[in-house]
Amino acid sequence: MGILHYVENKMHESKEYFMQPLQILYAFFSHLGSKNRYTNREVEPGPPHEALFFVLAYLDVFDLLVMSEVCMPLRDAVSKDVLPWRNIIIERPLNSRLSDEILVQITSKAHGRLRTLALINCFKITDDGLQTVIEKNHLISKLHVPGCSGLTPEGIIRIVKTLSQHHNSLESLQINGIHNLKKEHLETISSHLQMNPPHQKPQPILYHHHSSSLTSRNEESNRMIDVDICPKCNEVRTVFDCPRATSKSGREHSFTHCRGCYFCISRCEECGQCVDDEELEETLCFGILCTDCWLLLPKCCFCNQAYCKQHENYRCSLPDSTGFLCDLCNEKLETYGELE
Repeated sequence: MGILHYVENKMHESKEYFMQPLQILYAFFSHLGSKNRYTNREVEPGPPHEALFFVLAYLDVFDLLVMSEVCMPLRDAVSKDVLPWRNIIIERPLNSRLSDEILVQITSKAHGRLRTLALINCFKITDDGLQTVIEKNHLISKLHVPGCSGLTPEGIIRIVKTLSQHHNSLESLQINGIHNLKKEHLETISSHLQMNPPHQKPQPILYHHHSSSLTSRNEESNRMIDVDICPKCNEVRTVFDCPRATSKSGREHSFTHCRGCYFCISRCEECGQCVDDEELEETLCFGILCTDCWLLLPKCCFCNQAYCKQHENYRCSLPDSTGFLCDLCNEKLETYGELE
């Protein structure tokens, strides 16, 4: 079993999202110390394989921190090599533990060459902490801070202004989920960015693509900022387009009435189209589906309800059957021994 898969399994087996690296590695080395079932030989300790040094640049932050605790050669490689730290993405399980102090410490490993900083739902990060990182990394081209509720619109403006003063314009900025973001803030931010030329129309943002991707949303939509002014409620949020408007037949019709934020227009989790109340179907994971997509999804053998594709791992498989039970029906079966 590879180290990355083993660490990941150990992480999910824990009640906490995050375990101390030394605890994980102790379990991993105990696993290595067991007899090999194929050769019946003890695994002898030794220096890390040379291939490990080449994969460091492809590891996420969590795995880099774990690798730095394996041995001194890997620790030195992780701490001294700038390449693995030029693109830093923090998401679960580290996001809930990331503070300003830790963020400054992690980003300092890039030695001022940080290019991508993605902080997904890192609610402990403040304006001052992020500003400290920006002042030491003027080469940042992608800044993604969706759901970072500790940040303010004024802090984002100060950050964008700082980068523009150093002749650096962001290529991608994600700020959806920052509270109290107003039209005036968005206009100020846009004035400090080199927005798309007037003749270059950005591609539409589709809800089902957006919800399935975290760090590449702007690249897919060719948009510099992930928020806009909703034409329905005039709030600054991510505004989605109707997929029918992007089809060949849809270009001949106007679908501007289908453009709006998530709160104004209900959209199908699978195809992203706007859903009327008459054809709205709900899933077991409380998602919304159109009737066409709902009919195509597998259903629970007892309650005839479906999971969307993002939560299909919640299905409980049945022995000697291709069907499944939802987690609620499976819980009833385990508790009462039968389904009523």
